[in-house]
Amino acid sequence: MSALLAWLSMLLWWVLYSSLAALGSALVAWVVLRWAERCNVVFNRVYLACLVWSLLGALLLGGVAAYEGRLHPPYGALLASAPLRLALAADMLLGAMLLWRLVPRADARRIRFAGACMAVAVIAVVGFGALTSLA
Repeated sequence: MSALLAWLSMLLWWVLYSSLAALGSALVAWVVLRWAERCNVVFNRVYLACLVWSLLGALLLGGVAAYEGRLHPPYGALLASAPLRLALAADMLLGAMLLWRLVPRADARRIRFAGACMAVAVIAVVGFGALTSLA
């Protein structure tokens, strides 16, 4: 019973933290996509794409950290590892694909893939900047 409660708690925190990250990512992506597409984009679909991206990205990066055996600080060796860098590149590609496939413009056409890539790049820059300012 204790293991079941631990798994349930872990799943709840995974969804909570992913949805918080998705909200921040969606706000940045929505602004970038409005600018890149020069028309309105649907915010709830941007949030959905960012939520799916956050959930899958947390699994991917957590799996790499578990594979490397670096689940606790210091994370310097993990940040220097090649598998994490490959996982971060795959995560950004996943984010661009999800935004491109899930986000429509106001005229019901799909956003351009270049706009999705730009939104993911800006999210990554803002995220890395926030993480380095905390460290």
